[in-house]
Amino acid sequence: MSLQPEAAAMSRARALLARYPVADGHNDLPWALREQVRYDLDRRDIAADQSGTLHTDLRRLRAGGVGAQFWSVYVRSSLRGDSAVSATLEQIDCVRSLIARYPQALRAAFTAEEVESARERGVIASLMGAEGGHSIACSLATLRALHALGVRYMTLTHNDNVPWADSATDEPAAGGLTRFGEEVVREMNRLGMLVDLSHTSADTMRDALRASRSPVLFSHSSARAVCDHPRNVPDDVLAALPANGGVAMVTFVPEFLLPEVGEWNRALRAHMQDRGLHHGDRTPEAVAVRSEFEATHPRPRATVPVVADHLDHMRALAGVDHIGIGGDFDGTTSTTSGLDDVAGYPRLIAELMDRGWSDPDLAKLTWSNAVRVLRDAQHTASELSRVEPPSNATITELDDAARPPD
Repeated sequence: MSLQPEAAAMSRARALLARYPVADGHNDLPWALREQVRYDLDRRDIAADQSGTLHTDLRRLRAGGVGAQFWSVYVRSSLRGDSAVSATLEQIDCVRSLIARYPQALRAAFTAEEVESARERGVIASLMGAEGGHSIACSLATLRALHALGVRYMTLTHNDNVPWADSATDEPAAGGLTRFGEEVVREMNRLGMLVDLSHTSADTMRDALRASRSPVLFSHSSARAVCDHPRNVPDDVLAALPANGGVAMVTFVPEFLLPEVGEWNRALRAHMQDRGLHHGDRTPEAVAVRSEFEATHPRPRATVPVVADHLDHMRALAGVDHIGIGGDFDGTTSTTSGLDDVAGYPRLIAELMDRGWSDPDLAKLTWSNAVRVLRDAQHTASELSRVEPPSNATITELDDAARPPD
């Protein structure tokens, strides 16, 4: 008996993911565990079904065909200085605890070779990415310490500017990267830490592309031409990726996919702010207020075809060698229909198959591009570290000297 067309497409998608699983650029499970249970892994045992509390658990990761995951060690950009650094260390500790607790499912990976080895062993390669330059508190030594602990990318900003780089969602202050910001990029290149440009302003993206001697990454961003949101990647930046060798990973956050969702979210944020709540809060009170608002203001829904539209556009501008997937699960309070949790990736692959994407192109999207950019960063670092010592520059030394006198 033959399969129905939809079932047949899903079967083909799962077969491809069995060979070329998803290397996902961004998952905020550590932050969700911090917020919900203060890292009490007994209370959020991801070996058990966590539907209804988390987007992520081991069963659904397997169902989604995930073979490598960059776990975000994000902390809010309202934390600054030593508070941001210590909170980031706690996030790193959470990831290490998850890997230690589930050795049959997760394996620490720090290199492209270790990512490939994990796939061969049938376990999920677990990498870490710091989300926001506030995590290093303007210290290159702290940057090096995060790398030594296993962090393999750093997003230059989160939602707020840092003193040396502009965010996409803050008022411009630096005009992109300052001199110290360029030094951060150079030191990341020397270490082999990927420069992640999600969350950064378009000028910061362009400055980083000029400064970086290694491929850059967008760990979770979509196409600005398809949805005009400052968190997305402009066409000129997408077109510049081939020369750099970088990879832009589409994200599933509805606000970055569909303009109508952005309008709805702005109304929700105002509603929650009027009640003294942050829109990202997950407390029972915040959940109740959010549910009350949604009951009277139905949420517009992004869908799998909308995500595919972004990928079609990104492939047309950057080329199939420079795109990937970064879902941002457990880092968003709303999800895309059909991509409601980490089990949903086969639906996206099936949609792209229906649009005529070839298996070799899909293998690049899901796996090969992410592994290649990690390997390229390692090779660049191997060359640079032989001829360049660690930078001891300070933000005062570089940026104060660059400012014109009063």
